[in-house]
Amino acid sequence: LEALSREEVDLVISSDPEEISGLTFAPLFDYEARLVVAKGHALAAKPFASPDDLRDETLITYPVERARLDVFTGFLGPARVEPRAHRQVELTAVILMLVASGRGVSVLPDWVLREGPMGGHMRGDVVSLALGAAGVTRRIFAATRTEDTARPFMAHFIRLARSEPVKLQRG
Repeated sequence: LEALSREEVDLVISSDPEEISGLTFAPLFDYEARLVVAKGHALAAKPFASPDDLRDETLITYPVERARLDVFTGFLGPARVEPRAHRQVELTAVILMLVASGRGVSVLPDWVLREGPMGGHMRGDVVSLALGAAGVTRRIFAATRTEDTARPFMAHFIRLARSEPVKLQRG
């Protein structure tokens, strides 16, 4: 967001809107954070995970501060549960391979797990389940400089970013 304010980038995709003078956050789409486990994992047969289910697990996440990870802010934190270990990995494909090989569990957005270049090839090796009976759902936003929001190229990008995920969800 600082780079956006300094005009080093034109748009930031974020699930954490902030009140920052000169920036506008446009809602794009909602997603569900899903626990991903190996197909043979003990949790794979459950309809949803409880925070206690992760107490003895190695949790694999992206290298992002904990305050920005849904699994901590919306699931484990409120229950005051810590995983046995926390490992950070940059690439989604590597996270999925580690999970599939039983080296840990992860929480990823549902759209990552759908058919496609990132998640589809692992579909038979991993299982995803909701975080809690109600699940954990978040919204993705496009942050832009307020004066750029109505520019044709930006307005078109935001329209596409809103419509394409809906098409993917519908198959």
